[in-house]
Amino acid sequence: MAAGRWRASRIGSQARHFRVPLQVPGAPSVSGEPAHILSPGSTVYVGRAIPCALQVRLFLRVRPLRFENVCLESIGVCLPEEVWTSSEIEQRLAPLYDRLKLPEGRLELMSGIGQRRVWPAGTVPSGPSVASGGEAIGAAGIDPDRIGCLIHASVCRDFLEPATASRVHHRLGLSPACWVYDLSNACLGLMNGAVQIATLIESGAIEAGLVVGTENSRPLLEQTIATLCGDSTLTRQSVKPAFASLTIGSGSSAWLLVHRRLSSAKTRFGAAVATARTAFHDLCRSDQDSAGASMAPLMDTDSERLMAEGVATGVENFESFLAETGVTREQIDRSICHQVGSRHRSTMLAAMGLAPERDVVTFPWLGNTGSVALPLTLAAAARYGHLREGDHLGLFGIGSGINSVMIGCEWGRTPVAGNLPAEDPTGQRSTKY
Repeated sequence: MAAGRWRASRIGSQARHFRVPLQVPGAPSVSGEPAHILSPGSTVYVGRAIPCALQVRLFLRVRPLRFENVCLESIGVCLPEEVWTSSEIEQRLAPLYDRLKLPEGRLELMSGIGQRRVWPAGTVPSGPSVASGGEAIGAAGIDPDRIGCLIHASVCRDFLEPATASRVHHRLGLSPACWVYDLSNACLGLMNGAVQIATLIESGAIEAGLVVGTENSRPLLEQTIATLCGDSTLTRQSVKPAFASLTIGSGSSAWLLVHRRLSSAKTRFGAAVATARTAFHDLCRSDQDSAGASMAPLMDTDSERLMAEGVATGVENFESFLAETGVTREQIDRSICHQVGSRHRSTMLAAMGLAPERDVVTFPWLGNTGSVALPLTLAAAARYGHLREGDHLGLFGIGSGINSVMIGCEWGRTPVAGNLPAEDPTGQRSTKY
């Protein structure tokens, strides 16, 4: 289009983006006809009958998913008992710290993470997933035979095959008439699984579904510590990509979603939006595809660029979230975000224009628990009195890749079952109520 440049115009409420030639003042149009910017309500025909110069380039944005019939009926939690503090990890890293003259306290100072939990050696994800899934089913009081879909959605899994979901399904005693599979998408797995189940419920295909996952950080922590202490060539610069691995924690959570006619909790899902900026897929990656208790993974993370591009992805998706849900920043009573660390949190909230006092955190005592970080934080928010019936919540997920999924919901009376501590370990107090 030599005569013009491109301008994007949003058409209607379907989140479709169209690009058409924009006439430059004083320049002739390619077709002899003036070019136009499409407006809401315009009808666009794309096909060979239209001259090439006039054909409209059609860009489809991911359409928002809207839910009228989906409720979060219960949340199950299972946490390890064993705690590793950041100070204890630094003691294990003494050979590295001494050689590079790294200051003690650096790990907690940079991340805001004081401790994380780990499963006993030899734990496979299906065990805690059965526990948290069972807690969710028990809290909802639902007949397990009514659950028509089970998705196991954590990064960690028992085997490469069969699906870990198969073992969880069997041990929970669910019906054979059930969709059963694994889903993996870094730290967004459970969010993606929840959206898939919600879509099945909304379509009428099922009336209830369970998404569950368990992250096991012990193998990653142990392998990272051994590698850092055993490599005498590491420098202050070359050690940086391993830092994020030391913030990872363990945990398990499950969400039980049901059709609203079955719900007594009445926590309503509203809309879900997604944004993908996969040009940055290489900023955080593992060294191999492994599974089970014997895995020995390593992670390579460009933390600075990952945070910058992750925040940019989150902000882009958040603008879509506001547009598609029709809520304003001020109407979001609580934000529940993926849990990375203190710097990521402050940067993300500032970029999104959200108040920190309305945000709930668990990373100081759980670390970054991957795909279960946001579900565990929602559970903590409910258990520790940060949520009230009628609150409008923003569930803001982000994961390496880089992808973002955000869900809006109105809180009801969803019960939380499992072994969360009796009191909030952060001492966080709500400023709204």
